[in-house]
Amino acid sequence: MSNPSRKPIVVIALVTAVCMLGNEMLFIVMPLYWKSFGLTSLWQVGVLLSANRIIRIPINSLVGWCYQRIGKRLGIIAAVVLAAVSTFSYGMVKGFWLLLIARCLWGIAWSFFRIGGYLTILSSSKPETRGQFVGLYNGLWGLGTLFGMLFGGLLSELIGIQTVTVLFSILAISSIPFILRFINNTREEIPQVNKKKDFMIWKNKRIVTSFITGLIVAFVVYGVFASTLSKLIELQMSIIIGLTIGAGTITGFIQALRTGWDPFLAPYLGRISDQKWGRIPILILALLAAAVCLSLFSLKLPMVLFIALILLFQLTTTVLITMSDSIAADFAAGPLQITVITFYTLFSDIGAALGPLLGFVMMDVFGIQSLYWLSSFIIVPLAVYWFIIFKKEVRMTGQMEGQ
Repeated sequence: MSNPSRKPIVVIALVTAVCMLGNEMLFIVMPLYWKSFGLTSLWQVGVLLSANRIIRIPINSLVGWCYQRIGKRLGIIAAVVLAAVSTFSYGMVKGFWLLLIARCLWGIAWSFFRIGGYLTILSSSKPETRGQFVGLYNGLWGLGTLFGMLFGGLLSELIGIQTVTVLFSILAISSIPFILRFINNTREEIPQVNKKKDFMIWKNKRIVTSFITGLIVAFVVYGVFASTLSKLIELQMSIIIGLTIGAGTITGFIQALRTGWDPFLAPYLGRISDQKWGRIPILILALLAAAVCLSLFSLKLPMVLFIALILLFQLTTTVLITMSDSIAADFAAGPLQITVITFYTLFSDIGAALGPLLGFVMMDVFGIQSLYWLSSFIIVPLAVYWFIIFKKEVRMTGQMEGQ
């Protein structure tokens, strides 16, 4: 496709990245310095890190309706304002309930960013470029994770959480002129709901499996791993060298490596899946690799091997996210696109919300090792089921070629 068709995807992704800085910083510092936020128990950390995902579950349909009524430009501006307010609040308010409101505001903002991004991809891509464009979009907004975790963890330890949140909220507001310049205020043409066609979605095993894949991938990657990595590193450092200071900074650097390669690797993986390899075989291999890595995290490993394992898992998550999003986008065609994307986003949000919530409860009761064993266990059946689907497709293709 021509370059102009990429521009809306690039702009929305980069604006999203800037507005994500505060949220990603919170995932690094809150599990380590939760008392500084006025919290009284570790379970409150899990609830707060899940709240933005939980609020998205009922709000996604309303966000789609808003894009139909107010247009894309105003929708993205609303997201930026909500993101800036929530980020500012992280450093200025204390206590569970006020922080809960701030997290819900960010959740609403993310729904505007995410659904707006998906709709832009669908309107700007063809089947032969969809995987590449999904990878481009995910890679660019992932820069928010890169800089949020890298500088959020580092700056919080150097200049304080309050100063960092003010800085990140100012950066978010500063993105509004770029929205006014590059994003048209077009309204999304959302097809009328057809109950019979919507019901047929649930009879399609591949579509339903793509929803479940989005749920499990989000649970493991955005939920469990992102919210507990700093605690995992803190535990590993204390076991090996008796040191816990600086775990936030180390976690930020490690997380930053993945999001640093995502803008280059994710579009490349998407382009490969657009061609001869297909998406399902790549997804199956990534699922199995992720299961192995998660099971090994619970072991006491040499620090070098532990860091290498984390990097391998992060490479795997890039593949998982790109493939699962691309498969869902393949099914979001014609009059069903809003329905499929809404349900896929819904399932992903449920998974991402359950991750920190169940994760910190399990850590309190059973320990972090049990949490990672559970995450590994739920991935294997999904890989097996996708393998069964793939074998059926190969068999059907062979029968058609033989006729």
